[in-house]
Amino acid sequence: MAAAIQQQLSAFLGPLGFECHPFKIGWYNAVLQPSFHLQYPDDTLVFVVLSTPQMFEKAFKPFIADKQLSTVRDPIDECAVLYFSLVKENFSDQRIEAIHDFEMLPNRKPKVLVQTAAHVAGATYYYQMKHVQQNPWGEKKMYGVCIHPRYGGWFAIRGILIFPNVQVPSLEQKLPVDCVSTDEKKIQLLESFNFHWRDWTYRDIIDVEERYSEEQKQYFATPPAERFKLLGLKSNISGENQQSKTHGAF
Repeated sequence: MAAAIQQQLSAFLGPLGFECHPFKIGWYNAVLQPSFHLQYPDDTLVFVVLSTPQMFEKAFKPFIADKQLSTVRDPIDECAVLYFSLVKENFSDQRIEAIHDFEMLPNRKPKVLVQTAAHVAGATYYYQMKHVQQNPWGEKKMYGVCIHPRYGGWFAIRGILIFPNVQVPSLEQKLPVDCVSTDEKKIQLLESFNFHWRDWTYRDIIDVEERYSEEQKQYFATPPAERFKLLGLKSNISGENQQSKTHGAF
């Protein structure tokens, strides 16, 4: 069942520059504190959805070209919302619940930890302090970062699609590729991401098949409120959302 649904999802989302990878709710909940658990049976089928470098040309630019509204919350978020909703239309025989990477609970915690989801699905490796054997930072807080085995850091995790009525007890877990294999490289990655994320270097921690285009890099390098000028749109992003969109959310 999971393979058939993945094939359908990939046939629809793949040409738009997205990837989808299956996992089970139980895998996700098993590695998180109860406050972050998704309230579904352990064998419930879920897909994490990633955007690859080609999404900008194949999905985002056509979305903007067709956009009639003068104000939007955030163009990339709105684009993902559109294509997630189109997935639901294409799977009209299935109940699907979508959770986007930007959605928050009333207590300001994210509704889904997308980096954890991508890791347990085997899509990307979520590198954290615990993966460094000799920690050089002591008690300093270091944010983790996902690396894709083909695209390095040149991708983003857009959210998850939950199929509440589909149970997949026989789905086998695929481990993520540990492509940043040495302690030295992992330290370099985490320091580049935490201290120098604006210079893009963490994204090239491994050899990659494809990067963002120069146009795409310019778009994401532009402060969030000013990106609307590039698109001919007005901005109604709140200051809080602007800040969240500047650190690793692209």
